[in-house]
Amino acid sequence: MDKIDELAQALARLPGIGPRQGKRFVFYLLAASAAERAKLAELIASLGKDVRQCPECLRFFNGSAASVCAQCSDTKRDDTQLMLVEKDQDLAAIERAGTYRGHYFVLGGVLTLTGKGAIREKELLKALEKRIKNGLTEIVLALSATSEGEHTADHVRSLLMPYRDHLKISMLGRGLATGSELEYSDAETLRAALTNRKEA
Repeated sequence: MDKIDELAQALARLPGIGPRQGKRFVFYLLAASAAERAKLAELIASLGKDVRQCPECLRFFNGSAASVCAQCSDTKRDDTQLMLVEKDQDLAAIERAGTYRGHYFVLGGVLTLTGKGAIREKELLKALEKRIKNGLTEIVLALSATSEGEHTADHVRSLLMPYRDHLKISMLGRGLATGSELEYSDAETLRAALTNRKEA
């Protein structure tokens, strides 16, 4: 296969990138210096060596020595709250808002209405069992205000049914516009959504 097309197709598999944009990236790289291309290749190759997945919340973090991420190892965080988010970018957006001081769990995706997609169900239930023993009292569903986010929230609520006697389940208030993704929300909107969260 033609090397330009092969790389363009590989890039087009990335989220939010289509075939035309993939090809645009290839031509940008061809026009860049050999040193710039080598640096990019080195960064991609070293990604798996320098970035780890936290065994507690399942987010990715930089760290060769630490066994868990900074949020999970922070003893000042509130052990009574656990926020469920779709992806790492959503966690970063909530942290930028600076309002929430509990712990996180990254579901790793959403479930679509057509039955596609997957979330980390077994890992979530395992994390819940551990955190309940440590004083967990509230689950905050922080999912995007999209049909997939709503469908995923419904599924998570059904998973959490056996825990309803021990846990309050809340969801973000609708400072978020319907159809909006969490990672693109500004800090003020996220602060309002957190402050106005309601029982789910």
